[in-house]
This record gives sequence, C-alpha cells and structure tokens, in this order.
Amino acid sequence: MKNKYVKIAVNVPESHADALREAIGKAGAGKIGNYSFCSFSSKGTGRFKPEKGAHPRIGKIGKLKSVAEERIEVVCERKKLAHVLAAIKKAHPYEEIGWDIYPLESTY
Repeated sequence: MKNKYVKIAVNVPESHADALREAIGKAGAGKIGNYSFCSFSSKGTGRFKPEKGAHPRIGKIGKLKSVAEERIEVVCERKKLAHVLAAIKKAHPYEEIGWDIYPLESTY
C-alpha cells in the first residue's frame, strides 16, 4: 500500500522563499490537521556551475556560483503531489529545481 503522504523538500534563493511558500500552500501542501501553510525552513548555501546549454537566471555559464538559499519542507497528500510540483516549477526562479520527495509513515 502506498503511503498517503509525502514530504517535499526544496531549496530556493532566500529572495524567493516567501513567494514559493505561498505557492506551495495555495497548491494544497503544508496541511496538517486543522492547520494549513505549515512548513519548516533552514538556511544554507547552494552552489552550482551552469554548463553550456544552460539558461541560468542567476550566474554565468562556466562560472561557479554560490547563492544564499532556504530549504523549505512541507507535507503533502500524495494525490496532490503533481499539482504542488507544478506550482513549485511555476514559482521557482531556477531553470533546474533540486527537490527531494520522501514517503511518510504517519497519516496525520
């Protein structure tokens, strides 16, 4: 049996964190019981080097780039996952988005 819930963790530049949290909540993730827009964030540094063929919004081709980022974690009903991931893609400033999706044992 598939787990009913997953946890989504996504990194985003700090400058876009509030807008991404809003988009995630509006898409239906972050609901726990009678609470909505629930999330946890931690700050860190994202590093990347855009290669030939990339179209970076931040950074330049062939140059290493460091960005102050926030990691946003939310729970999500599996049936809403595709909708939430589409909302993340629309609100996220990066061409390529790194996210993690974990199955959860709890059912909230």
